[in-house]
Amino acid sequence: MHIKSFQKIALALSIIVVLNLVFNLGIATFYKAPQYDTFCGEETRQIYTTKDSCEAIGGEWIDSFPKGEPHAVPLGGEKARLEPYCNAQATCNAQHNDARNVYNRNVFIALVILGLASIGGGFLTTAVKSVSAGFLFGGLLSLIIATIRYWSDMDEYMRFAIVVIALLALVWLGYKKLKD
Repeated sequence: MHIKSFQKIALALSIIVVLNLVFNLGIATFYKAPQYDTFCGEETRQIYTTKDSCEAIGGEWIDSFPKGEPHAVPLGGEKARLEPYCNAQATCNAQHNDARNVYNRNVFIALVILGLASIGGGFLTTAVKSVSAGFLFGGLLSLIIATIRYWSDMDEYMRFAIVVIALLALVWLGYKKLKD
């Protein structure tokens, strides 16, 4: 292989990496993720010993463990006495998870749009093959990152719809730009 071939490969790989850094750092800079401390303040880090005080701050009072649940057993082998306790962060944790799910959905949509635009750009920059390949594979990587990031929060119908739309867009681009 000639040195120029290595340079082209290195350029394509560099574009793939830097393109996705630009996408992800841009999103992180201009669209801030919900912070846990915004939802769960100092009051949720206290110990609450009564049901009323626990529920007053949005906590969940746990009276006992459900049957069949594993219990903590001390080293001596005796069963531990299970005391009621307060999960003080129950409500704020759920609110944070909801906000994080919406944020991840929005980031997913942005990364899919940017990824598809990059793939489209890869078809438009055919004069320099390594730049074209960088955009094509950079867009593909963006689609992979978006999917991994949001897949577990996505419902099945949305998963299916997104994958079908992406497939149709890629097939359309292939026919439009690569047709012999």
